[in-house]
Amino acid sequence: MAAVPDTHPDRDRHDPGATPWRLGLLTLLAMVIVAGSVVLFGADDSTAEAPSTTATGITLPPLPTATSRDDEAPLFSVALFDGTTFSLAAHLANDGRPVILNLWASWCPPCREEMPDLNAASIANPGVVILGVAVSDDPIAAEAFAEEIGITYPIGIDETGRVELSYPSAGLPATFVISADGRLLTTAFGRLPPADIDALIALALAG
Repeated sequence: MAAVPDTHPDRDRHDPGATPWRLGLLTLLAMVIVAGSVVLFGADDSTAEAPSTTATGITLPPLPTATSRDDEAPLFSVALFDGTTFSLAAHLANDGRPVILNLWASWCPPCREEMPDLNAASIANPGVVILGVAVSDDPIAAEAFAEEIGITYPIGIDETGRVELSYPSAGLPATFVISADGRLLTTAFGRLPPADIDALIALALAG
């Protein structure tokens, strides 16, 4: 059978203008990709909120909500393990000492490590009330742990969840310093070493 002649003689002919055009397109695409990478990965993060430093020298993370230094501390009542009730409003009206509110849980290892130091600080500083409130915890387990380590400062459990909602935290333990006139002075998250506990007590007393 006779071969069919190729009716497209320019099919394999090199187009002298094709390669520069393709190279130009690839160059443009590369420039777009590089520019996008600069925007995505090279942005200045200087607008991020920086940790604050208190007058006592403790560096604290930003508060989890809009609550800031010197805002009025939310009022609450909580059942204590000794059968009484702690009311912040009644305490401020009748006692007048500043309060260091410590949120903790029996399942939280850093809380367990911190509480003996809080207890020692409470004994050494009767001018401040340290109040421990277990949150998101089993009442029996929380009370058993408090008895196990011999906590002497007021301690109870947030059975309704209202304290945890009023004092949101980035994690446990969480410590809130409330002045004698009911202002929320500062908040600290994580286990506090004794030196930092003493600094928070000094801040509470200074008001």
